[in-house]
Amino acid sequence: MADPVNTAEAERHRLKMQKRKALMDRRVAERQHEKGLLMVHTGPGKGKSTAALGLMLRAAGHGFRVGFIQFIKGAWATGEQVALERFDDLIDHYAMGEGFTWETQDKARDIAAAGRAWDKARAMMADPRYRLVVLDEINLALRYDYLPVEEVVATLVSRRPDLHVLVTGRNAKPALMDAADLVTEFQAVKHPFNAGIKAQAGIEF
Repeated sequence: MADPVNTAEAERHRLKMQKRKALMDRRVAERQHEKGLLMVHTGPGKGKSTAALGLMLRAAGHGFRVGFIQFIKGAWATGEQVALERFDDLIDHYAMGEGFTWETQDKARDIAAAGRAWDKARAMMADPRYRLVVLDEINLALRYDYLPVEEVVATLVSRRPDLHVLVTGRNAKPALMDAADLVTEFQAVKHPFNAGIKAQAGIEF
């Protein structure tokens, strides 16, 4: 149990938090501009798609219509596929991939699948009903040159002003990160797979 806070310590804390609040209130007041954000989740750590699902849930809670396209997943069943069916009035989910490249072992097939997913993404971004579009694992498609980076970045940059777009996946291209409003890099500190623990339902898929 923590030691009780004495009166002097409590007063110092109160004054410190009072200054902190004044600073934060001023910073919040100075930032009144709103716009659709281009967001990137990248890095070697686990949780990029998981965080994207959390953002989608938040957006749906505000009544936003959400488009969710998975560029790699699609060849196997995942927990999110089942869960998102309960939000089909707000979240449109398309699992359009055919699995990881080491599973398909067919570059032409992977390029074709990525092209179909990108066509769907462009249609969603052009549809004014959507407030958030999530392009899950598109960074992998860009990394392996399944899609032209210049075209993808140009399309994302020229999207309508009120549309939020989140892209996920390792090895985000520098041009994409430069264009983004928010970039979060997920770091790998420990992972159970490296300790011989297999991917588990409800955690990895």
